[in-house]
Amino acid sequence: MWNRRAAAALILGLAACRAEPSQPQFPKAERKVSPIVGDAFSTEDARDRVGEAEQVIQLAGVKPGMSVADVGAGEGYYTVRLARTVGPKGRVLAEDIMPAVRDSLSQRVQREQLDNVAVKLGSPDNPMLPQQSFDRVFLVHMYHEVQSPYAFLWHLRDALKPGGLVIVVDSNRATDRHGIPPQQLRCELAALALQSAHFEELPSSDAYLMAFRSAGPKPEPSKIKPCRSERS
Repeated sequence: MWNRRAAAALILGLAACRAEPSQPQFPKAERKVSPIVGDAFSTEDARDRVGEAEQVIQLAGVKPGMSVADVGAGEGYYTVRLARTVGPKGRVLAEDIMPAVRDSLSQRVQREQLDNVAVKLGSPDNPMLPQQSFDRVFLVHMYHEVQSPYAFLWHLRDALKPGGLVIVVDSNRATDRHGIPPQQLRCELAALALQSAHFEELPSSDAYLMAFRSAGPKPEPSKIKPCRSERS
């Protein structure tokens, strides 16, 4: 009797394994990755004095009524300013991977009565954004912290509406020093068929903005060719 039960359990277990879809395998980043040091990049007053957000939002072409995503939103510096720009007929989705940060940002959204903002929790390799939903997806001073950039971008690019843009703001320095060289960034997004559409240096230190648009269907994970780091 025991052998029959064991055999039946084994058969059921094998059937369950066969029923589960296999997870796609993505290449690893062939470069260093910066550690996540916190949810605040700088004080909001200091960032306002530099004027980065105002310039970034203008360069990104954000207009009233647009739907935008703020991925890696942290304390919500860009979330708040994007909400004001898109206005009551627009929508902002603020995402973060840290539950405590997500909860803190949710409290801020409620406190400041930002009725056009929703907050959600993503995962390190998938921001879990709804598909074909956004005119702009912002990655502000966070891309260099993404541990699995090819998996992350593979999932993220589906969130763009036709004609939508991914807006990356980062610093022109080595990836283990909380930045990424522009050419490295271009290469990594090109691996997911995201083409650079605009580049602009920003007044804040060595920061820059780069916009990307879809340039074709996304590749199968096994077909993605990782980029080599330009700097050690």
